[in-house]
Amino acid sequence: MKNLKGKLAVVTGASGGIGLEFCKVLAELGASLLMVAIDDEPLRKAAALVADAYGVPTHPLTLDLCQPDAADRIFGYLDNAALEPYILINNAGIFSFAPVADIPERKVEAFIDLHVRAATMLSIRFAQYFRRRGEGYLLNMSSMSCWMPMPGLAMYAATKAYIRVFSRSLHYEMRDYGVKVMVACPGGIATDLFGLPDNLKRLALRLGAIAPPDRFAHRALSRLLKGRKQYINGLTNRLAILFIGMLPTRARMQVKRRLLDRGISRP
Repeated sequence: MKNLKGKLAVVTGASGGIGLEFCKVLAELGASLLMVAIDDEPLRKAAALVADAYGVPTHPLTLDLCQPDAADRIFGYLDNAALEPYILINNAGIFSFAPVADIPERKVEAFIDLHVRAATMLSIRFAQYFRRRGEGYLLNMSSMSCWMPMPGLAMYAATKAYIRVFSRSLHYEMRDYGVKVMVACPGGIATDLFGLPDNLKRLALRLGAIAPPDRFAHRALSRLLKGRKQYINGLTNRLAILFIGMLPTRARMQVKRRLLDRGISRP
């Protein structure tokens, strides 16, 4: 991958999981970082960890991206610190496995605010900035679930589907301006997003059902810098998209009755 020394990357959801792994890969390539997350203490610890390990400047910005002025506040910080972004990794997200009718209204709003409004406004603001510069890279995180109309995943899958379609369209709109836009649609990744216990997470890793976040971040970033428009990790995940898309209604109803109706998961 290209040397990013002297370049600045902005990463949302940067305090842990895939976001932190993106920060590590970017720092390894020499990039300085504006790390954005909602929880202050974990974010500052993550920023210090990356700075100490890789010797690059890191700037922690504690921010709730669900706030309507989130994009303005990020660009205000960049302007005040005289920072010029080169890459945006739009990674922040939330997850819930529950019937739509059982999800609290505030969480429904959070899905829309974070996965739709924030993803859109950040993409637009950075696309405008990169277009003026004549270069830049923008990665939006969708999910393999965006192809999966499965019970229990309605809000997550639907909002991630929006991200994918929006990002694919933006890719074509920006390519004539030297701006590279990619959407990543990972399958299961070994982070805390889905709430798996550590023992099940280790088992799923050994079976190959989920992937290590560092490997995913490295491969996704490699493809972004090559100008790809979409990345789905692993042949198994790409085949699963086809298989799940062909599931009959009867099979989907079994998922609903066995998992949702028995109350295994709730928001």
